[in-house]
Amino acid sequence: MSEDPEIEKIKQRKLEEMLKAQSQLKVDQGIVDLDSSNFDQVVSAENPTLVDFWAEWCGPCKMMHPVFESLSKKYPQIKFARVNVDMNQNISMKFGVQSIPTFIMFKAGQIVDKMMGAVGAPGIHMICKKHSAQ
Repeated sequence: MSEDPEIEKIKQRKLEEMLKAQSQLKVDQGIVDLDSSNFDQVVSAENPTLVDFWAEWCGPCKMMHPVFESLSKKYPQIKFARVNVDMNQNISMKFGVQSIPTFIMFKAGQIVDKMMGAVGAPGIHMICKKHSAQ
Protein backbone atom coordinates (compact mmCIF):
# COMPACT_ATOMS: atom_id res chain seq x y z
CA MET A 1 0.00 0.00 0.00
CA SER A 2 1.73 3.14 -1.18
CA GLU A 3 0.86 6.48 0.39
CA ASP A 4 0.78 9.89 -1.17
CA PRO A 5 4.37 11.27 -1.22
CA GLU A 6 3.11 14.65 0.04
CA ILE A 7 1.58 12.99 3.12
CA GLU A 8 4.85 11.13 3.71
CA LYS A 9 6.77 14.45 3.65
CA ILE A 10 4.33 15.99 6.14
CA LYS A 11 4.59 12.97 8.45
CA GLN A 12 8.40 13.09 8.29
CA ARG A 13 8.47 16.84 9.05
CA LYS A 14 6.07 16.37 12.00
CA LEU A 15 8.20 13.53 13.37
CA GLU A 16 11.33 15.72 13.19
CA GLU A 17 9.51 18.59 14.95
CA MET A 18 8.35 16.26 17.74
CA LEU A 19 11.85 14.81 18.22
CA LYS A 20 13.35 18.31 18.34
CA ALA A 21 10.78 19.42 20.94
CA GLN A 22 11.48 16.30 23.00
CA SER A 23 15.25 16.91 22.98
CA GLN A 24 14.69 20.50 24.13
CA LEU A 25 12.60 19.23 27.05
CA LYS A 26 15.44 16.99 28.17
CA VAL A 27 17.84 19.94 28.23
CA ASP A 28 15.52 21.91 30.53
CA GLN A 29 14.73 19.13 33.02
CA GLY A 30 16.49 20.80 35.93
CA ILE A 31 15.04 24.25 35.25
CA VAL A 32 11.44 24.99 36.19
CA ASP A 33 9.35 27.19 33.88
CA LEU A 34 7.39 29.59 36.06
CA ASP A 35 4.08 31.30 35.45
CA SER A 36 1.35 32.77 37.65
CA SER A 37 0.13 29.28 38.60
CA ASN A 38 3.39 28.11 40.22
CA PHE A 39 5.60 31.20 40.78
CA ASP A 40 4.75 31.95 44.42
CA GLN A 41 4.94 28.30 45.45
CA VAL A 42 8.41 27.80 43.90
CA VAL A 43 10.06 31.03 45.14
CA SER A 44 8.61 30.75 48.65
CA ALA A 45 10.69 27.63 49.36
CA GLU A 46 13.22 27.91 52.17
CA ASN A 47 16.07 26.96 49.80
CA PRO A 48 17.23 29.70 47.41
CA THR A 49 15.63 29.93 43.96
CA LEU A 50 17.43 31.72 41.11
CA VAL A 51 14.95 33.02 38.54
CA ASP A 52 16.00 33.97 35.00
CA PHE A 53 13.66 36.58 33.47
CA TRP A 54 14.01 36.15 29.69
CA ALA A 55 12.23 36.39 26.31
CA GLU A 56 12.34 34.33 23.13
CA TRP A 57 13.49 37.31 20.99
CA CYS A 58 16.32 38.31 23.37
CA GLY A 59 19.79 37.40 22.04
CA PRO A 60 21.65 37.82 25.36
CA CYS A 61 18.96 35.68 27.06
CA LYS A 62 19.53 32.88 24.55
CA MET A 63 23.28 33.18 25.08
CA MET A 64 22.83 32.85 28.86
CA HIS A 65 20.54 29.82 28.80
CA PRO A 66 23.25 27.13 28.31
CA VAL A 67 25.30 28.78 31.10
CA PHE A 68 22.26 28.87 33.39
CA GLU A 69 21.44 25.24 32.56
CA SER A 70 24.99 24.01 33.14
CA LEU A 71 25.35 25.81 36.49
CA SER A 72 21.99 24.40 37.64
CA LYS A 73 23.75 21.02 37.79
CA LYS A 74 26.63 22.41 39.90
CA TYR A 75 24.34 23.90 42.55
CA PRO A 76 21.76 21.22 43.44
CA GLN A 77 20.85 23.09 46.65
CA ILE A 78 19.58 26.03 44.55
CA LYS A 79 16.40 25.74 42.49
CA PHE A 80 16.85 27.21 39.00
CA ALA A 81 13.76 28.63 37.28
CA ARG A 82 12.80 30.81 34.32
CA VAL A 83 10.07 33.34 33.61
CA ASN A 84 9.21 34.23 30.02
CA VAL A 85 8.47 37.95 30.41
CA ASP A 86 6.28 38.10 27.29
CA MET A 87 3.95 35.40 28.63
CA ASN A 88 4.11 36.57 32.27
CA GLN A 89 4.16 40.37 32.22
CA ASN A 90 2.38 40.51 35.58
CA ILE A 91 5.29 38.71 37.30
CA SER A 92 8.01 40.81 35.64
CA MET A 93 6.14 44.03 36.51
CA LYS A 94 5.68 42.92 40.13
CA PHE A 95 9.47 42.62 40.54
CA GLY A 96 10.40 45.68 38.47
CA VAL A 97 12.13 43.77 35.67
CA GLN A 98 12.79 46.41 33.02
CA SER A 99 15.68 44.85 31.12
CA ILE A 100 16.45 41.25 30.28
CA PRO A 101 18.06 39.01 31.09
CA THR A 102 17.56 39.72 34.78
CA PHE A 103 18.43 37.15 37.42
CA ILE A 104 16.72 37.39 40.81
CA MET A 105 17.62 35.19 43.78
CA PHE A 106 14.68 34.48 46.09
CA LYS A 107 14.77 32.92 49.53
CA ALA A 108 11.52 32.18 51.39
CA GLY A 109 9.68 34.40 48.90
CA GLN A 110 11.94 37.42 49.46
CA ILE A 111 14.42 38.94 46.98
CA VAL A 112 17.91 38.48 48.38
CA ASP A 113 19.94 39.37 45.25
CA LYS A 114 19.52 40.67 41.72
CA MET A 115 21.75 40.85 38.63
CA MET A 116 20.95 42.35 35.23
CA GLY A 117 22.42 41.63 31.82
CA ALA A 118 24.33 38.76 30.24
CA VAL A 119 26.57 38.25 33.27
CA GLY A 120 28.06 35.00 31.94
CA ALA A 121 29.15 32.01 33.99
CA PRO A 122 31.18 34.12 36.49
CA GLY A 123 28.10 36.20 37.40
CA ILE A 124 25.79 33.21 37.89
CA HIS A 125 28.54 31.33 39.74
CA MET A 126 29.12 34.28 42.07
CA ILE A 127 25.44 34.73 43.00
CA CYS A 128 25.00 30.95 43.52
CA LYS A 129 28.15 30.59 45.61
CA LYS A 130 27.12 33.55 47.76
CA HIS A 131 23.66 32.12 48.53
CA SER A 132 24.46 28.42 48.70
CA ALA A 133 26.80 29.03 51.63
CA GLN A 134 24.04 30.53 53.78
